Amino acid sequence: MEIKKGWIEVSPEESNLGIIDVGEKHYRRKKAFITGIAGQDGSYLAEYLVELGYDVHGTVRRNSTAENQDTRIAHLEGIIHTYYADLLDQGSLERLLDDVQPDEIYNIAAQSHVRISFDIPQFTVQTNALGVLNILEAYRRACPTAKFYQASSSEMFGLTVEDDNFQRETTIMNPVSPYGCSKVFGYNIVRNYRRAYKLHATNGILFNHESPRRGSNFVTNKVAKAAARIKLGLQDKLELGNMDSYRDWGHSYDYVRAMHLMMQQDEPGDWVVSTMETHSVREMCELVFNRLGLDYKDYVVQNPKFLRPEELPYLRGDSTKIRTELGWKPKYTFKEMMEEMADYWLEYFGKNK
Repeated sequence: MEIKKGWIEVSPEESNLGIIDVGEKHYRRKKAFITGIAGQDGSYLAEYLVELGYDVHGTVRRNSTAENQDTRIAHLEGIIHTYYADLLDQGSLERLLDDVQPDEIYNIAAQSHVRISFDIPQFTVQTNALGVLNILEAYRRACPTAKFYQASSSEMFGLTVEDDNFQRETTIMNPVSPYGCSKVFGYNIVRNYRRAYKLHATNGILFNHESPRRGSNFVTNKVAKAAARIKLGLQDKLELGNMDSYRDWGHSYDYVRAMHLMMQQDEPGDWVVSTMETHSVREMCELVFNRLGLDYKDYVVQNPKFLRPEELPYLRGDSTKIRTELGWKPKYTFKEMMEEMADYWLEYFGKNK
């Protein structure tokens, strides 16, 4: 029998449930607990951990809705365990963690849209800042020997760019949105709890990462969906905000692999995850529309309502640390990722028009 990466060697006395015997050795499946398991990253992470042999548990919000939410984890029904919970309800989180007793906790749930954070700043801060504090407290009380991962964000760096045009773990944080500000608190409280309570609590500072499972109000999927609809005659034009905003865009699947790698380390830390490349929204439009045989200039127009009150023009991450220390590197190129998204939505709307 093949020993999977999601198994941990135990003595028979350690557990009377789920023991797997391989020769004279005994194993059990590691338990992972994922907040926001129905989201883009949560669904890819759940898939990945299941493949590794983990026993996967995760939370969904009762009012969480998205057109492709069910399809994100529907194929895992009967394989993973899901529970209704909310980051603002510490008691429910603590009861779940006490019951599940996970080996690894991945806190991915968040209000993750930067532009929308200006419309709902209080909710953004409550979820992304106080929510992190709540789950840290639940973790500290219920299962302090587990490892904890916090989904931090490149938006924390804001306007600060190093002289070599990169942002890295040591870059000063200068956020320009309620979202970025809330993430700075989450990042720092994780570091505080790591030191104060000797917890294995890690931050992954992830730059933008996308996929066909991305929410439709994010620019990558907005562009891919609109291009497919225009190609099929279902839409006439696409309205966007800043076309000359540059971002470091990677694929969600690559980034959840990085999350898992961080959690396999003996010591906690903070790691930037990025492609080390940057592309503009304009370049994205050109690539996606060209993929479908169209010229974006004929269909894309700028609408001021999609501009942010304070715009962040440039983000580019230096992921040298995680590449050298943990051996991580992305598998997807920017072109491959955007073409995958364009092809997905062309097929989807072709079947459902």
